[in-house]
Amino acid sequence: MIRTDQPLEFHIQGMDCAEEVTLLKRELVPLLGTEDRLGFDLLRARLTVNTRQTDLSEQDILAAIERTGLKAKPWYASTQGDGSLTFWDRHGRTLLTAISGPLALLGLILQVSVASELASRFCYGVAILAGLGMVFLKAWRALVSLRPDMNLLMTIAVVGALLIDEWFEGATVAFLFSLSLLLESWSVNRARNAIAALMDLSPPTAHLVSNGDVVDVPPTEVPVAAVIHIRPGEKIPLDGQIVEGASGVNQAPITGESVPVSKQIGDQVFAGTINGDGLLQVETTKAADDTTLARIIRMVGDASSKRAPSEKWVEKFAAVYTPIVMVLAALVLIVPPLIFGGEWGDWFYRSLVLLVIACPCALVISTPVSVVSGLAAAARNGVLIKGGNFIEVPARLQAIALDKTGTLTRGVPEVQKVVPLNGHDETELFERACALESNSNHPLARAIVAEAQRRNIRIPTSRQVEAIPGKGVTGVIDGNAYWLGSHRLFEERAQETPEQHEQLEALQQAGHSVVVVGNDQHVCGFITLADALRNEARDAVGQLHQTGVKHLIMLTGDNQETAQAIARDAGIDKVRAELLPEDKVQAVERLVEEHEFVAMVGDGVNDAPAMARATLGIAMGAAGSDAAIETADIALMADDISKLPWLIHHSHRTLTIIRQNIAFSLGVKAIFVVLTLLSYASLWAAITADMGASLLVIANGLRLLKSIR
Repeated sequence: MIRTDQPLEFHIQGMDCAEEVTLLKRELVPLLGTEDRLGFDLLRARLTVNTRQTDLSEQDILAAIERTGLKAKPWYASTQGDGSLTFWDRHGRTLLTAISGPLALLGLILQVSVASELASRFCYGVAILAGLGMVFLKAWRALVSLRPDMNLLMTIAVVGALLIDEWFEGATVAFLFSLSLLLESWSVNRARNAIAALMDLSPPTAHLVSNGDVVDVPPTEVPVAAVIHIRPGEKIPLDGQIVEGASGVNQAPITGESVPVSKQIGDQVFAGTINGDGLLQVETTKAADDTTLARIIRMVGDASSKRAPSEKWVEKFAAVYTPIVMVLAALVLIVPPLIFGGEWGDWFYRSLVLLVIACPCALVISTPVSVVSGLAAAARNGVLIKGGNFIEVPARLQAIALDKTGTLTRGVPEVQKVVPLNGHDETELFERACALESNSNHPLARAIVAEAQRRNIRIPTSRQVEAIPGKGVTGVIDGNAYWLGSHRLFEERAQETPEQHEQLEALQQAGHSVVVVGNDQHVCGFITLADALRNEARDAVGQLHQTGVKHLIMLTGDNQETAQAIARDAGIDKVRAELLPEDKVQAVERLVEEHEFVAMVGDGVNDAPAMARATLGIAMGAAGSDAAIETADIALMADDISKLPWLIHHSHRTLTIIRQNIAFSLGVKAIFVVLTLLSYASLWAAITADMGASLLVIANGLRLLKSIR
């Protein structure tokens, strides 16, 4: 007997509709005591059962599932269950439908040609048995347990048609119901296959370097810290670090970036991305089941079982709707004949049509298809949404709080202005600054050296370099003494003019850090640096306003002047500066109190407490960062803030399609209720409409798979 504190997962064969979910709940909820312990993933036919603090074993759950008439096997022992399916399991429904339709047509031909009535009824009877062949057992269980479901409703409708001598009508309903189940199963399988193909990005082999040779092995057999060989144009099979070679890598499958990213020795690469035209040697850093791609696929799969608010609403509505329609059908059968003298046969037929209309499958299947399609499309666009419960939230956001450093800005200082003085030019200024700073690890020093290298400026040798703690550095270049330091050091040396003082004060108030270079005679000039605004930040902020987000607030621990300068440049509404981590949490809490739907955007680690207090936590640049992926509700895999407006547009589109599907499903049923009461609807028309509605809402939901830019 197997018991575990971990949730049990099962693959349920034929779990294509909410009706199977209802059957499973009827057996499992009494065992578990609450529905909250169950999770249903229709698109992957997966059932999750939390048996913690119960005496239930895996075998107990399997036995309960078998009592519903459904077949199940543990998820860990199944790759969607296909390997152990018999021919009948795979094709039984198709064969029965193929028998039912032609025999119903043959019966009609025999009836019209005034052939043997017995022969036509025999054909109708076999057509009915074939059409409802996979339904009778479920209908019987529903009847015995006094829990009417779709299968019982359809069986009653067919039997009722036979009782009023409408054999062709009964056979037609049986065939169309069987066909609708077949097409619905096919449509859901198509959704499953589309999503599986969408996420199937990892190559089947890796070129492992072993003892000087290159051996092709499955990625699962490559150990961590091994070296793999990646040829031009190939998919990268595992996460790793480049140890030899350079190339442009297409990271779109992971981060959604539209252009290849230049990679060289020391840079990270991710499984599922595509190598450009360079030959790479990569040292693996993660096993195949722990790569960033594997985590994304796993999280997208898990996310589909976390139901969106619309899904929960639809399920509650369907639970009330079906009994109401059944009561209405009973009233339609009884009231008109008894009170108004109507024909019993006529109103009995109309009540049967209402029973057919009571099938809620189109309504219930529409939402999970839309949600999972939206999750998969977002993942391919570099946006990892960690649950169907989060996909609708961006469309409702009223305020977004953004961290400054690393979110709105690049997170590293860059040279902004170069101001040579007293006869010096920019090249000379960079030569002296780099000569004094070339061995420093200070971020400002590294930024100056990087800019000089970008400009191809020669860096001379310096001697007798000495640091002035907290202020700067001195040294000798080409026999002459130079100094480099802050505005404070400049003031202490008493070489500053009033005009230079005012200029430097203005730059510092604008958020610039100033590095001054001079000698004993005069100041040679100064270089200003700042954490620059991201290129896409200004446009992204403008687009966020256009999406309907009313308030954009920057939260930062930086000084007020720097924060205000970045906010003005980006177009941010409000600024809260000089905040400690706990201050950010309080600021987010106040925003939630004021606006209810609030997102906090940060790096996913330092801003984790504030993210947790927001309605929605969004991490920037999460690719390769386990902590960032785990922390946030939504992770933007690339350092690209323009994904934020895309996410909100995508959420709006997903919510719109969900609402379209709900409205369409209910609209079709409402129309047929009216037509039935007016005696314009028939059994076969009602079942055809329900089948068509199911297919249309599924197709509409699958449109979200194209939400990839």
